[in-house]
Amino acid sequence: MSPTIVAGYLALFFLVGALFLAVNLVVGRFLRPKNPNDEKLSVYECGEPTIGSSFVQFDLRFYVVALLFIIFDVEVAFFFPWATAFGKATHLTDPNLAVVESVDGKPRLTPYAAAVQRELGVRDPVVADPNLDRSINDKAVRAAASLLAKTSIGDILVFFAVLMVGFAYVWSRGDLDWVRAVSSERSRGAPQASLAEAGTENVLAG
Repeated sequence: MSPTIVAGYLALFFLVGALFLAVNLVVGRFLRPKNPNDEKLSVYECGEPTIGSSFVQFDLRFYVVALLFIIFDVEVAFFFPWATAFGKATHLTDPNLAVVESVDGKPRLTPYAAAVQRELGVRDPVVADPNLDRSINDKAVRAAASLLAKTSIGDILVFFAVLMVGFAYVWSRGDLDWVRAVSSERSRGAPQASLAEAGTENVLAG
């Protein structure tokens, strides 16, 4: 695929996305009800009612959860190169795909198989041994592609295992126990608050 076609696809993608967004905004502007009130115009965070001034220090758990989301969301991008390599290697193992042809009695990679190997990182894709039979070279190319596909499977499993270990680590630390951490803090602070209130009442009564 030529760079011009790739650039055209990208431009079309961004154009359709921008057009979709613009149409929705324009249609929403004319169709949505307009009924502003104090409750709608109030500032809120995650649906929680505001207490006091907004110029206060946020709880650290806000940033921890945001960082965890970014980390695990960005890691998904690493699946795309793997999927590309796995898909191309698997395609070379397809028995219906011709990967080696005979030219002047000599085995040679087909143009498509050579192009796929270049995309996989092979600089000068050639057959295993031009002195051997075409069928032998065909099996060698398919065996190498099968080995690459199996290696990529192992690679993504190791990557996924490391990702799960990191997830288990932050889970074991309690960084993901948002509600439980808040409830435990409240349960620990409740007796102290009640004692303080009782002491205040005794002072006032005295």
